[in-house]
Amino acid sequence: MKQSRAMSLIEAIANVFVGYGVAVLTQILIFPTFGLHTTLAQNLKMGAIFTVVSIARSFALRRVFEAIRVRAKKPPPMTGGGSVRRRLPYRRDFSGTAVRDQSSIR
Repeated sequence: MKQSRAMSLIEAIANVFVGYGVAVLTQILIFPTFGLHTTLAQNLKMGAIFTVVSIARSFALRRVFEAIRVRAKKPPPMTGGGSVRRRLPYRRDFSGTAVRDQSSIR
């Protein structure tokens, strides 16, 4: 089933907002271990910036992979400029009866 662009965007936003909470919590816990001391407001602002970037990245990647999936399902284009003629094992003679074509059997 093909996913619409709107559903791709909704999925990306939901995914990122769940990640936003994890990111802010991680920043609060990890930054002090590296000597970075930020306020909650600073952590929320940084998280918001990363959220916007992440939504754009997730959406773009989803559309690229959707295009790859759709392209992979398309049949290859016809080559040779027309229909393919092949010999059939039977042919009709002018009398209308089926005659076995011995030259086409291999």
